[in-house]
Amino acid sequence: MIDAAASTGPLAGVRVLDCTRVLAGPYCTALLADLGAEVIKVESPALGDDARSLGPFRDGESVYFSILNRSKRSVTLDLKHVEAQGVLLDLAEQADVFIENFRPGVAERLGIGHEAVMARNPRLVYASISGFGQSGPMAQLPAYDLVIQAASGLMSLTGQPDGEPTKVGESIGDLVAGLYAAFAITTALRAVERTGRGDYLDVAMLDCLMSLEVTAQSQLAATGVAPGRVGNRHPLSTPFGTYRALDGHVVIAAANDDVFARVATMVEDAALLGDERFATDESRTRHEALLRARIEAWTSTRSVYEAVTRARELGVPCSGIADLAEAMASEQLAARGSVTTMHHPDLGDVAYVGQPVRFASFEPGGPAPSPRLGGDTADVLAEVLGRSADEIAHLQRVGAVRVPTSSSRVVAREESRGNGH
Repeated sequence: MIDAAASTGPLAGVRVLDCTRVLAGPYCTALLADLGAEVIKVESPALGDDARSLGPFRDGESVYFSILNRSKRSVTLDLKHVEAQGVLLDLAEQADVFIENFRPGVAERLGIGHEAVMARNPRLVYASISGFGQSGPMAQLPAYDLVIQAASGLMSLTGQPDGEPTKVGESIGDLVAGLYAAFAITTALRAVERTGRGDYLDVAMLDCLMSLEVTAQSQLAATGVAPGRVGNRHPLSTPFGTYRALDGHVVIAAANDDVFARVATMVEDAALLGDERFATDESRTRHEALLRARIEAWTSTRSVYEAVTRARELGVPCSGIADLAEAMASEQLAARGSVTTMHHPDLGDVAYVGQPVRFASFEPGGPAPSPRLGGDTADVLAEVLGRSADEIAHLQRVGAVRVPTSSSRVVAREESRGNGH
């Protein structure tokens, strides 16, 4: 059992009902769990969250699901069953947050839309995450991250100028929606403290992703022309991109004249500073190809290590391009304790980077592993709602819930708490 009251995190005592699946919603609630919230994950009895069936797998368990659903409790409810709907509404009365990512209209058809739920608990913060939001002509359309990246304009900005539009290498549309939802939920909880009234949050993946396109939107507003792809370089600042080295590429980022002067010193080309074509950031960008050739005349004769070492000696923002294994093993992440290791009874140790913000007053403990499907159903119904063993058995007989026969995973998960990074 996970006891939220025993948590020392800043969200200790906050109970979250998580009726989400796959990515945006589970990512949001994982962040809340990292900070001490008690997250009760509501899953269908048959297969649970779709992410349980998504790879990669280790020994038959989804590593993907495990990372996204750390430190949560799992309750199975068949929400097509009227008694299961009643149980969920009862749980909502005892919760602070309710979050769902059904397609718009589905929660209402199940009797668990925000009006019905908040009528039972007016202090509740109810959040809905969807692809296009709860209103508008596209609200009912199905959406995955790739669809949102395409619809947002982000793909039109990503890739080489003469190449195809390219997706970002992670499901950024889902993840940023989860981040915004966590931000909005904690903001709304603060308002509840002040006003005593809950709130309804409509979180659209499209809106969230487009809010990040600040540079491109400034270009559009200034010129009236939609910007296009510029590859790895910055659309407005130069030198700001990737440059060839002997054994790979280096990234150099110089967004002002002072740093550009250091770049000129680094590449041993003092004439750059007296050339009017390179006198301002704007003119350097107009002559980007010429400046790139001058810089690569130096970087292409050095290894990545040599170029980065020299850049850092001069205070030039620079890096080699790490693969993920190299990034996870970096001395910087190790020094900050950024990589968390979660011990899972079936998967063993799983390393990931979780909630990244450091709180001076709060040191997170080790995460509990993701829950077994429905592994906490009986405990939650008994502890939170005071349901008796006979009442829980009835719910199982009629198919409203499913209670696993063994609680071994629950015990193992509780024993794992307290392990550090």
